Amino acid sequence: MRKLQVKFGTSNTKGSSRALIRPLQRDRGSGDNELNSRRRVDAVMAELEKMIGLDNVKGLIKELRAFVEIQRRRQREGLVSSANTLHMIFKGNPGTGKSTVARLMGRLFKELGVLSQGHLIEVERADLVGEYIGHTAHKAREQLKKAIGGILFIDEAYSLARGGEKDFGREAIDVLVKGMEDYRENLILILAGYKDEMDYFLETNPGLRSRFPIQLEFPDYTVPELLAIAQVMLAEKQYILTPAAAGELEKILRREVLLGHRYNGNARMVRNIIERAMRRQALRLVNKKNLTRQELMSIEREDLLRPALPAGVKEGESNLPGGPPICYNNSR
Repeated sequence: MRKLQVKFGTSNTKGSSRALIRPLQRDRGSGDNELNSRRRVDAVMAELEKMIGLDNVKGLIKELRAFVEIQRRRQREGLVSSANTLHMIFKGNPGTGKSTVARLMGRLFKELGVLSQGHLIEVERADLVGEYIGHTAHKAREQLKKAIGGILFIDEAYSLARGGEKDFGREAIDVLVKGMEDYRENLILILAGYKDEMDYFLETNPGLRSRFPIQLEFPDYTVPELLAIAQVMLAEKQYILTPAAAGELEKILRREVLLGHRYNGNARMVRNIIERAMRRQALRLVNKKNLTRQELMSIEREDLLRPALPAGVKEGESNLPGGPPICYNNSR
């Protein structure tokens, strides 16, 4: 069982106190507005619950929602209310739901009154780091300004510290840290990336660890969870797997989990497999007449099988001079 690291700030400075005024002012509005806001909060939480796995992530978000609502009630009773530090670190491989969860958090914190807009600005190193002196600070500040009122989500954040002492990435980090303070009442910063790389990133920047009290791990999905994700994707597009196709998909996923690359893509890998099967189903059916509804919906086992390689060509090789390698791995 992985440990969930959570710490709430309890500062009573003027800045921290003001951070709770926005949600409490909204409470003074009509009862209808408050009821509608609660319904929207419940709708976001229901969306979160529909996500496969991520029990530790769901647990944290429930804690944060409860914390904000209880502080609101405490202030109504004239009790001391505490501000909470919401800057976060997301650790996990691609396709484990980090961006999706960040987007849901933005919507949730808007309805709770913590953020004024709740939008998500997703950036990477190239959006923050410039090519000459002074350029980086300008680019980083522009991204911060875009994110005010919402969440600034920096993917592969560890890349900001890869270039050594003279790299402009360190300048971007300095600008971000200052922005966290300048806009602390209406901005959440989330740094995301692979677990090992993010751990190393925090070790090389010891001052950052204390600024990001909430650290969440997004584990790779298990085979049953990947199968459940596939079923959700298929249902959304009104497709179904035949029993033989379901068995074949499970074989493919087990092979990828056991033998595939550690960064195989998780939910993204599943989406690629499903979309490819849909294309192959279309190719199988396109010349048939009088198709039934069941045929149009059904993914057969053959739709999931890898096509035969051209004669004389091995996987990973090209059959054209100078052409790209051929790879029929279902996860690509």
